[in-house]
Amino acid sequence: MNDQPPRRKNGRPAKPHRRPKKDPVRILAFEALRAVDERDAYANLVLPPLLRKAREKHEDFDARDAALATELVYGTLRRQGTYDAILASCVDRPLREVDPPVLDVLSLGAHQLLGTRIPPHAAVSATVELARVVCGDGRAKFVNAVLRKVTAHDLDGWLERVAPPYEDDPEEHLAVVHSHPRWIVSALWDALGGGRAGIEDLLEADNERPDVTLVARPGRSSVGELLDAVGEDRALPGRWSPQAVRLVEGGEPGALDAVREGRAGVQDEGSQLVALALAAAPLDGPDRRWLDGCAGPGGKAALLGALAAERGAALLAAERQPHRARLVGRALAGNPGPYQVVTADGTRPPWREGTFDRVLVDVPCTGLGALRRRPEARWRRRQEDVAGFGPLQRNLLHEALRAVRTGGVVGYATCSPHPAETRAVVQDVLKRDGVEAEWIDARPLLPGVPAVGEGPDVQLWPHLHGTDAMYLALLRRTG
Repeated sequence: MNDQPPRRKNGRPAKPHRRPKKDPVRILAFEALRAVDERDAYANLVLPPLLRKAREKHEDFDARDAALATELVYGTLRRQGTYDAILASCVDRPLREVDPPVLDVLSLGAHQLLGTRIPPHAAVSATVELARVVCGDGRAKFVNAVLRKVTAHDLDGWLERVAPPYEDDPEEHLAVVHSHPRWIVSALWDALGGGRAGIEDLLEADNERPDVTLVARPGRSSVGELLDAVGEDRALPGRWSPQAVRLVEGGEPGALDAVREGRAGVQDEGSQLVALALAAAPLDGPDRRWLDGCAGPGGKAALLGALAAERGAALLAAERQPHRARLVGRALAGNPGPYQVVTADGTRPPWREGTFDRVLVDVPCTGLGALRRRPEARWRRRQEDVAGFGPLQRNLLHEALRAVRTGGVVGYATCSPHPAETRAVVQDVLKRDGVEAEWIDARPLLPGVPAVGEGPDVQLWPHLHGTDAMYLALLRRTG
């Protein structure tokens, strides 16, 4: 029997096989990226159940681990375009020929090296261990070789090498430096106007982690209650909405009694302003029947329902998709005033013309105004998607104007600043025969909010207002 240890060809003893160390934080981040890539999932939906699973499986998985996993996922997704450009210069073949799981591992490593304060040796070591766990030893060697090339420069040094000079190609320079597809850079620049400083501020704001914002639903909770529950050292009143509270140190909104009970919710301040402005718009005649024609997933509907209840008005919340209609029902549960949730298509509505006094249509769109919250959306959307949403947006607004009575008010809202999804839609619908309407100046209905545009519609911006880039036009039916 041979008890001698195995030896290499050169006669030296072979190193014993070492099992890779399973780092729950980086494995979680990798699983989230794979779900986003393979299933077109959204990180904000995938991450919470993965975090819960990690806490249940690992007793020592704490808040710092959860924060690191969240940063790795969102940071990698936000900077994917920049990291792809850098990795492409470190790999000897086109990135499309690299297996997607390996590319996800490389992107996670690039973010740790270039976008965090993790020491380079620790970032490389941890990423190579991750590669051994999820891809095998052979590919881990490839990951190690590529990441050691990445360590040659810091982020600024790499950008000088992979981004074209601004003077030669401004849009491509901004696309690489700020990690946005070129067509989105062009579209946002057109919508914003102005020179280089403004668009750079906007693109950079898209890459920053937004505050978690709560809404105190009127008559059901108050800003004071939420501030007391969170603690004034960890929360601040909203900048613009009188119903908003900003969590300045993250936190778990679901742990608050008011949120669990539906008396408050998580809602971007721009979304709150849209509902508040519609409710405050001057009205001729009665104010008894309100409609949210695109109500899913229910944030605006819940706020509108609370506002309507204070006036004795009833809200009808309509949503085409049954699963989203169920979300609306949960958001409105416990509303003190009368309301109804129906599954209905706003382009072929079951209600009669002239039924409502106030109508909101927050129409489906490209979501270019929410890239801070859904960074993966920038890599999924295509330029042709803008035109693809156009007919639906116009039909929804047209039917909303038919649904409101003469003298009533319609709010057209969308989470996109793209001109083809905002003012162009409203102008086209107003040119149609059959429904007569006029603009209402929405700017005075957002008191204290600066730089919302020349009117009569309003456009919010992440870099100017700290909100999603919500658009709102208010129209009064005249005949």
